[in-house]
Amino acid sequence: MTERRSSISLGPIAKLLRPLQWIKNGFVLGPLVFSGLFTDPNAIMKALLATAIFCVTSSTIYILNDLRDIEEDRTHPTKSKTRPLASGAVRPNIAYGMFAVMVAIVGLGLVIMPALTLPISGYVFINLAYSYYFKKKPVIDLFCIASGFVLRVYAGALAIAVDASPWIVVTTLCLALYLAAIKRRQELTQQGSDSRHVLSIYTVNLLDRYAEMAAISALMFYGLYVFTVRPELVLTIPLVLFGLFRYWYIVEVRGGGESPTDALVRDWPLLATLFVWAGLCLWVLTQSF
Repeated sequence: MTERRSSISLGPIAKLLRPLQWIKNGFVLGPLVFSGLFTDPNAIMKALLATAIFCVTSSTIYILNDLRDIEEDRTHPTKSKTRPLASGAVRPNIAYGMFAVMVAIVGLGLVIMPALTLPISGYVFINLAYSYYFKKKPVIDLFCIASGFVLRVYAGALAIAVDASPWIVVTTLCLALYLAAIKRRQELTQQGSDSRHVLSIYTVNLLDRYAEMAAISALMFYGLYVFTVRPELVLTIPLVLFGLFRYWYIVEVRGGGESPTDALVRDWPLLATLFVWAGLCLWVLTQSF
């Protein structure tokens, strides 16, 4: 049984920016929550600005990748219809103009918040290296994807001038590897090995093992963080466990998971779990600080 895809109405320009993918940039807010500074208006403003800069940066990379892959996407059974450039909904000259504007916005953002220069530069470099070379290299491609989430957490910590907890960084890495392995698994099972070069090297069984190991590690490191640093958050552990179980159900039974953001916004139990987890964290930490 495959997941029924619901169409979300977005104009061609909006699709080029991929605003639904901005959900990933919520990881930038992690240090704000776990540092207890979410009651400080100045810290909130800085964290939100850092998140906005990452949103613009990620959209800039999406535009660049779509321009680079336009000919390849035109031969793809799905991307030829859903990607604005490949489908002809947006002309390349408009995309180039948008790219220039987005680069200027990112530059302005780094002038306002220079502390983000390193993580933003790292994010851009890794994404370019991935797009031009590493996306064809097994395992390395998964770690390239996952590193973007770690850099988001790092940027969130730099924005509010706090140390990024090593436990949270490692937990983020493991969770991102879990999502990346699931993404590759679903691409392989639903589109076949011809849709992406690296898929011809992977097997479903191998990707299942990667995903399981990463999910267990994410839960373990999050639990260690809770028990050693924030024991008051122990009630959030069942929610994390439920979220992992629910996501695997979406993958195995409903055929989702190729896009983590789509899986999140289209499954209300998973979305509700995220909101309850975040709300419980905020409430418990408010009592602690």
